[in-house]
Amino acid sequence: MEHKKSYVLVALFALLLLTEIVIAESDGGKGNGNNGKGQVAHGGYDDGKGKGNGNGPKDKEKKDKDKKDKDDKEKKDKDRKEKEKKEKEEKVKKDKERKEKDKKEKERKEKEKRDKEQSEAAARYRMLSPLPTGQEQAMCQGQGACYYKTLSCPGECPTRKPTKNRNTKGCFIDCTSKCEATCKWRKPNCNGYGSLCYDPRFVGGDGRMFYFHGSKGGNFAIVSDNNLQINAHFIGTRPVGRTRDFTWVQALNVMFESHKLVITANKVTQWDENSDSFTIRFNDELITLPEDEQSEWRVNSGEREIVIERTDERNSVRVLVSGLVQMDIKVRPIGKEEERVHNYQLPKDDAFAHLETQFKFLDLSELVEGVLGKTYRPDYVSTAKTGVPMPVMGGEDKYQTPSLFSPTCRLCRFKPQEQPLSADI
Repeated sequence: MEHKKSYVLVALFALLLLTEIVIAESDGGKGNGNNGKGQVAHGGYDDGKGKGNGNGPKDKEKKDKDKKDKDDKEKKDKDRKEKEKKEKEEKVKKDKERKEKDKKEKERKEKEKRDKEQSEAAARYRMLSPLPTGQEQAMCQGQGACYYKTLSCPGECPTRKPTKNRNTKGCFIDCTSKCEATCKWRKPNCNGYGSLCYDPRFVGGDGRMFYFHGSKGGNFAIVSDNNLQINAHFIGTRPVGRTRDFTWVQALNVMFESHKLVITANKVTQWDENSDSFTIRFNDELITLPEDEQSEWRVNSGEREIVIERTDERNSVRVLVSGLVQMDIKVRPIGKEEERVHNYQLPKDDAFAHLETQFKFLDLSELVEGVLGKTYRPDYVSTAKTGVPMPVMGGEDKYQTPSLFSPTCRLCRFKPQEQPLSADI
């Protein structure tokens, strides 16, 4: 009987031990530790108290995700800050460009206003008797600071139209706010604003010099605006071995309203300093200027007055179309030294008489076009290459006209007014 009780106790003990083992295995971590820190079933980590969490890989994934999210957020913040910095710099740049543009536009309008006032100064004074010294006097008649003031020409240029223009400056009476009489050359300045000289070399409204080759026999719009167009006719020659023509401006046609004013350098075999080599026509009427340095021709046409006056004994004139343009024009040939330096290889029977001109524009719009005209636009940026001896401006295809008398080109703006038809009675 005692042996039977022992067997029962052993069996109960074994059953209890087995139950403990099964429970430990089923809890996945509620098992034995190793020196207080044991690896538990299924990769769990025990804290020495027999309580492992059993989720090791999931923790790693969560940490990796948190790190990635943090990195992404930092990158986005960095990108945002860089974008904001770039936008701020761009705004500062645009503000600076806008201020510079506004300043340039203000200066341009002020210059146009001054030019217009100066061009109309002749109509705002009355000539008085000269001083005993021969200095001319004028009384200003326009409203303003100079109203009814008398201005006297300086001693070094006592007359408005000196008899020796080539070596003497003329007196310029300015009845604008300047209210002064000053000495000025009455001839084109080939280095000044609005000049067109040589193998066509221009100085634009922006003050930059450039060349425009054009083509022999070609016609091009120099200026084309709402109320004015000036075309130029090119003459030239192409020596053997050259890829382009040498060209010069031989004629100008000033078109406004329904009118045409044409100034032409005549073709001459040999240049003669003692003979005029130009022809001027207004609406096909030949204009004759007496061979006197003080001679002039005037006509009123609607709102405009056209004035042509000699500024030298021969081959030099000033042309004014009131409110639109003033031109100082000189006719000259290609000299022997000039031909030698440039190797033009000109034919012996042609002196290649051409025009040197300086324009002063009095009423251009902001959308003006033309080889020279576009350089007066407020937003103009030159496309001619800088840092070279001969910066060349293209645009032949944009400004070429069918003839000297045509207002048509790809970018031309001028539309001539139609002549009113007279009624038959």
